[in-house]
Amino acid sequence: MTTEPHGHAGTAVACDDTTLQLLCGLAEEAGREIMAVYAGEVAAWQKADASPLTEADLRADRVIRTGLERAFPGVFILSEESTSPDGGTPGTFFLVDPLDGTKEFLKRNGEFTVNIALIENGTPVAGVVFAPALDELFAAAAGCGATKRAGGVTSPIRVAPSPAGTPLRVIASRSHADADLAAWLGALGPSHTLVSVGSSLKFCRIAEGAADVYPRFGPTSQWDTAAAQAVLEIAGGLVVDLGGAPLRYGLERPILNPAFLAAATPALAALG
Repeated sequence: MTTEPHGHAGTAVACDDTTLQLLCGLAEEAGREIMAVYAGEVAAWQKADASPLTEADLRADRVIRTGLERAFPGVFILSEESTSPDGGTPGTFFLVDPLDGTKEFLKRNGEFTVNIALIENGTPVAGVVFAPALDELFAAAAGCGATKRAGGVTSPIRVAPSPAGTPLRVIASRSHADADLAAWLGALGPSHTLVSVGSSLKFCRIAEGAADVYPRFGPTSQWDTAAAQAVLEIAGGLVVDLGGAPLRYGLERPILNPAFLAAATPALAALG
């Protein structure tokens, strides 16, 4: 499948295994830059929205942007840390979070990721999520399936909802719990367990069958969710807003996502 971005005639991105492997390589290269900073003293600054920024964010962003621009000249890149100079609204573009979970990075708990997604007409059609401290790499593309590499072994992954009669496995943000989440959990009919995890790994845990549902009521940005949404949806799950519509992306859309539910099945996405 090839896609043609608006405003960049002659530029296309093939959503295939070759593209996916290139994205994986860039995520791993960015991960090496992050871990080089992680190994030493980490200085952090505060951005205008009060979120933290480190040298690791900037080094990872440079690696990914340079690699994407070389491989896909003319395709728009929207990263948390930088934006392509062309201000158009292409139907095909890359969404990048060079270091998702900067708070977890600063806490040194390992639960931070590199996120790279390819967006086509509002939908994430390919995504890579790399957790360098855990050495876990999740990758998916439409038509190629979803995989996880851990310990040097790559395996296909698929959602696996809890059997009927067993507790619902809820996964939530480690750094962003709120009253809405507490109310949602309180309204759950089935018994449940709750695990808190940082960064986009929450989607990936559902994708690999280790969790059932991730409710998110606090703010997230497009680059926080796109890559992991691709992994989860291609692994058989879904991500929907509170009205049941798929979470969508675009340069013309607000950067902040609405509240959403990521789940292994439509029935689980309708809970709460």
